[in-house]
Amino acid sequence: MDQSQTPTTPHVVLLSSPGMGHIIPLAAFAVCLTRHHGLSVTLISNTITSNQQSLQDFLSSNQVELLSLEDPNEPPPSSMNLNVESRIWQIIASTMPNVHSKIKSIARTSHLAAIIVDPFYLDALATAKELSIPCFLFFTSNCMVLSLVYALPSLDEQFLDQFCNLPEPVQLPGCVPIQGIDLHFAVQDRTTEVYKEFLCCTKRFKEVSGVLVNSFGELEPGPTKGLKEFEAMPPVFPVGPFIRTSSTSPGQENECLRWLDQQQHGSVVFVSFGSGGALTWQQTKELALGLEMSKQNFLWVARRPNDKESTAYFFESKNMQGKLDFLPEGFLTRTEKVGLVIPDWAPQLEVLSHPAVGGFMTHCGWNSVLESVVHGVPLIAWPLYAEQRMNAVLLTDDVKVAIRPKQDNSGMIGQEEVSRVVRCLMQGKDSERLKLRAQELSHEAANSLEGGSSFKNLLQVTRLLKSSVI
Repeated sequence: MDQSQTPTTPHVVLLSSPGMGHIIPLAAFAVCLTRHHGLSVTLISNTITSNQQSLQDFLSSNQVELLSLEDPNEPPPSSMNLNVESRIWQIIASTMPNVHSKIKSIARTSHLAAIIVDPFYLDALATAKELSIPCFLFFTSNCMVLSLVYALPSLDEQFLDQFCNLPEPVQLPGCVPIQGIDLHFAVQDRTTEVYKEFLCCTKRFKEVSGVLVNSFGELEPGPTKGLKEFEAMPPVFPVGPFIRTSSTSPGQENECLRWLDQQQHGSVVFVSFGSGGALTWQQTKELALGLEMSKQNFLWVARRPNDKESTAYFFESKNMQGKLDFLPEGFLTRTEKVGLVIPDWAPQLEVLSHPAVGGFMTHCGWNSVLESVVHGVPLIAWPLYAEQRMNAVLLTDDVKVAIRPKQDNSGMIGQEEVSRVVRCLMQGKDSERLKLRAQELSHEAANSLEGGSSFKNLLQVTRLLKSSVI
């Protein structure tokens, strides 16, 4: 506990499910609560990260206690053939008794004011009820996706067919129209257990005391306002953007950063599909040849292709391959003067903040989107799974800070299309427009946390916690 805090300092427990998309923003949020709002915080996590010690050091240096649960890289054997969402729910179910015990122990030794959970940990509502304290939800995505969550029970009753077959786009309050095929991946097949679990989860959102969203009003003015149209739902507080503060350890050097130092300002497109995403073998080939065809400078974080699952690396962060033998023959030699390909991982935050980077080809994971927005980098939206297609629609049609490549009838993005969108992002009138928009959003993101809309929203919540009034 911070020496400036006393045993009566309001204490908050945060619960994070597996995956960097959840642990990163919740860790940053936890630090904000201790440093700027005078709360004492414990973060309980099923952490998947190859740099656990770095996370521990970051949190402890900011007076946040980290309690790690069992290693989710060793899930029960029965979960090995399940999709990502089902595996996460099974991991959460297996650890809930331990979580319940840890929270009750914390409550006996501190002034526990609230539990704040991510969407997979809604079972902790029972613990909050037993302790007679509020339970808030920290929504790690955006207000548009939250609108789908609020609307899904009604949509489920209204439409009988698969959402991808709807003749007209879905119109959520305050949001741009969304084609059914672009809705959250979990709702694409209504016959699956994933859909049933997702629908059940959405119905439980009304049980929380409030929803804290990792977004900010200036980024999503329409969706933020539209959420107020949902009746009998908890209040929503956009409090973001919360992103990681560093991708590297102090003093750590990296080849790609040294390479970027030698490139011209704004000349490099950064290509990365996140810690869990995978492309097929053919799509990887088309991407490589398209980058070569574009004749633009590129930094590509390339992972071994996988033809079966776009989330192939979600649970494989400790098993990086480290080889580039899957690239087209001669590609590395032909592009050595304009590009750098590195296997598996790069310090993304440092890359996006580097002056040589002028664009970002991304899978549209919300963490990556916010990191790009904060640093004023426009995007190529290439969604793979989860809510990423919705994020792509938001970024291209509403926020207008991204372009999205077109797929052919087989779902492939060909090399000519890759070349086209890269050139569009990096040069010409569209490039100028996108870069100006990215810079505007960067300023608005900073302002939202520095006394602006997000700061005021979080201040409202923390004042309620401190006064024990909900």
